[in-house]
Amino acid sequence: MIIRSKAPLRLGLAGGGSDVSPYSDIYGGLILNATINLYTYCTIEETYDGLITIDSDDARCYKSYLVAKQLEIDGEASLIKGVYNRVMRDFDISLRSFKITTYNDAPAGSGLGTSSAMVVCILKAFIEWLGLPLGDYEASRLAYEIERKDLALSGGKQDQYAAAFGGFNYMEFLPNDLVIVNPLKIKRWIMDELEASMVLYFTGVSRSSAAIIEQQQKNTSSGNQNAIEAMHRIKQSAKDMKLALLKGDMNEFARILGQAWEDKKKMANAINNPMIQEVFDVAMSAGALAGKVSGAGGGGFVMLMVEPTRKKEVVNALKKLNGFVMPFQFTEGGAHGWKIYPTDKV
Repeated sequence: MIIRSKAPLRLGLAGGGSDVSPYSDIYGGLILNATINLYTYCTIEETYDGLITIDSDDARCYKSYLVAKQLEIDGEASLIKGVYNRVMRDFDISLRSFKITTYNDAPAGSGLGTSSAMVVCILKAFIEWLGLPLGDYEASRLAYEIERKDLALSGGKQDQYAAAFGGFNYMEFLPNDLVIVNPLKIKRWIMDELEASMVLYFTGVSRSSAAIIEQQQKNTSSGNQNAIEAMHRIKQSAKDMKLALLKGDMNEFARILGQAWEDKKKMANAINNPMIQEVFDVAMSAGALAGKVSGAGGGGFVMLMVEPTRKKEVVNALKKLNGFVMPFQFTEGGAHGWKIYPTDKV
């Protein structure tokens, strides 16, 4: 039997960073995000060789291990091993051999939540294979614990829930890791207008978000008032942008996006840099209205709002830089898995 799964990547539209502890524990966080048609993928194939074989394109790992209850976390394919170890620990699963293959549509460090989406995707494959009793909330919470607690990887809470639920979501982050996902029903014309008004540009540079996130955490813990006030405004931007989105007010959406980017840059020095600034300068000169970096910052993808009739001008101007424009569409579905049963050859 073969089990496959896929989970969508997301654009962080507003509120990014307010889902990171300790800010979310003290003040509560608000996030507005939306999934797009870029995905992480996982395949599990049952085998009978007594091995666990990992073929991970995203982690650049191809190795086999003797079947065991726990796999050593040694820096190679940590996301796969982390999910496997937790599943084996939390559920009464008998030892079995298999091959697991993973890859994704965007590079790690792109700011689209690739690592968290991959954890959700891998977990979804195990849920499908083993019949684990986990709904979207339970899978999201478990994926969060695997990534943030078991593997001690820095980050917030939004990405796991975005990948599991899919679509446009307004999320609330409360103390004790409580998360409330409010799915938004966006009218088709508004979704089309947003796609027509947005350019997604990959800078060509992936980055680790850990240092940026740790600086944000330090700012909150140390009581840095400028940074905390900036985060308060970023959180408010999620509430304001939700209203603009539901009304289809793209000018207000763009204004909020631009102001949130100005506030975001106050959270850590590494969020902006000359390379990113050049992207903004070129895009704005060509007619872009506003923009922000998706994710923690420092590289990855930049979201730009444009007047649709000037979109081509902005795209052509960006072609002169080292990155590339990524065509995309918003998606409504979250992570899902399915089984492939062997058939007799004719």
